[in-house]
Amino acid sequence: MKLRFPGLAFAVAQCLVAQSPLAVHSVENWAKLPAGWNLGECSGVAVDKQDNVWVFNRGSHPVIEFDRNGKFLKSFAEVPVVSSHGIRVGPDGSVWLIDVAGHKLLKMSPDGKVLMIIGANGNAAGDNESKEAFNRPTNIAFGPNGVFFVSDGYVNSRVVKFDADGKFLKKWGSKGKGDGQFDLVHDVVLDKLGRLIVADRSNDRIQVFDQEGKFLAKWDQVGTPWGLDYVAREDAVYVADGKNDRVVKVDMQGKVIGTLGGHGKALGKFDYPHSIAVDSTGAIYVAEIRNWRVQKFVK
Repeated sequence: MKLRFPGLAFAVAQCLVAQSPLAVHSVENWAKLPAGWNLGECSGVAVDKQDNVWVFNRGSHPVIEFDRNGKFLKSFAEVPVVSSHGIRVGPDGSVWLIDVAGHKLLKMSPDGKVLMIIGANGNAAGDNESKEAFNRPTNIAFGPNGVFFVSDGYVNSRVVKFDADGKFLKKWGSKGKGDGQFDLVHDVVLDKLGRLIVADRSNDRIQVFDQEGKFLAKWDQVGTPWGLDYVAREDAVYVADGKNDRVVKVDMQGKVIGTLGGHGKALGKFDYPHSIAVDSTGAIYVAEIRNWRVQKFVK
């Protein structure tokens, strides 16, 4: 049978592909905490090279490490932060914490020793022109030769680049809706080509830059990006879409190629998914603010 409107049929097919659910399921009772322990608001989740899972939360034990099966490995005894936000594990195994209310970034050893602090003294905020003082920063991404990039943040509207020693190199961005401007810079990752993928949360888009801040592209059909993780073997970005309580998988042209979740309290549902990480097996970890948990999804 010949289709009268082949263009329409193609468009419908493309829409169905875009809304296809991710072929994963949640793992019940994944994280096994010590007796009497609870997580608080879970703001950050990261995986390291061993696929151990690091959770940053606003409870009594802010930094907790689990193995991939959810076995409790350790927590940091002292975490000098005011309020947790992003967490990532560096190429050398160091654990980087973003203190959103303390306006600072901490580099810590895997056993919890503070190695570096960047931010203002006395938990004071800086403005958009500051070199090393943040205002409600959100997360970090690692580039070549030890350089790193900080998304800054809820009040400041910029990305800041540092060298391996924590020396300021450059910054870009300002408040607004134009290309290269931001409204709540909430996360940042690098792809395998070295491009910087930035969650421009309140503008409901992702922006793409080179490492010197040159604007390359914007993806404005991905929901409201709160958390990001780039998976090189899939050449795709996983997005925690906090406004719509879902996970979105996006290709490198900014097209949605899969979704997961919806609003709720049950397994497989979300309430303010804030951060996301994908391990070497493809398992997806999602940290939630309002449900006080990290869910794990596997194929």
